[in-house]
Amino acid sequence: MNKDPYSVLGVPRGASEEEIKKAYRALARKYHPDNYTDSPLSDLAEEKMKEINEAYDAIGKERASAGAGGNYSSYTYSGITSFEEVRRLISEGKYAEAEIKVDSTPMGDRGAEWNYLKGCLLIQRGYFYDAQSYIETACYLDPENREYREAKENLRERASTYGRDWRRSTGSGDFDCCSICASIMIADACCDCCGGRGGCC
Repeated sequence: MNKDPYSVLGVPRGASEEEIKKAYRALARKYHPDNYTDSPLSDLAEEKMKEINEAYDAIGKERASAGAGGNYSSYTYSGITSFEEVRRLISEGKYAEAEIKVDSTPMGDRGAEWNYLKGCLLIQRGYFYDAQSYIETACYLDPENREYREAKENLRERASTYGRDWRRSTGSGDFDCCSICASIMIADACCDCCGGRGGCC
C-alpha cells in the first residue's frame, strides 16, 4: 500500500502489538458494514475498511519478517468470514474478536450460520430479544439444523421460565408490562448462555 500503515491505524511505529490490535478493532467497529447499511457512505466505508485491513496486514507482515512475531492475521477482515474461527473465539471467551469477524461479514454471506453466531454473541451482551430474532432467522434459513432449533427452544424456555418464576414470587396472575420488564431484567442478570462452551444455551 502507498500510505504508511501506522498512520492509517493512527499508531506510532513503536506501538506494541496490543496497541496495534486495539487501534485496528476500534476502526473495524467504526467502519464495519452494519454501520452503513442503505447509506450513501457505504462504498466509502468499504474502501476505508479495505485500507484499514491492508494497513494491519502490512504491519503484521513487516513485523513477522523482522522477527517481531505477533498474531495479526487472526483479526484481519479479508471479506470472507471463517465461522469455524468465530466458534473457536466464542469458546475461548474472546467475544470482542468474534464480534469483529461476524460484524465484518459481507451482507451476501450472512446466512443461517452467521445469524446463529450473531445471536450467540448478542446473548453474551445481554440482548436476549435481539438474539432470539437472529436465532429464529437461522432456523428459518436452515430448518433442518438441530443445533439452531435447540438454541431457539432453550432461549424460549428460559424466557417463559423467568416469567413463571416472577409471577410465582409476586403472586401475580397477570403478565403486564411491569412483569415483562422484570423478567427481562432477571434474564439479563442470570443467563449464562454460551459461557465459554462455544454453543448457545
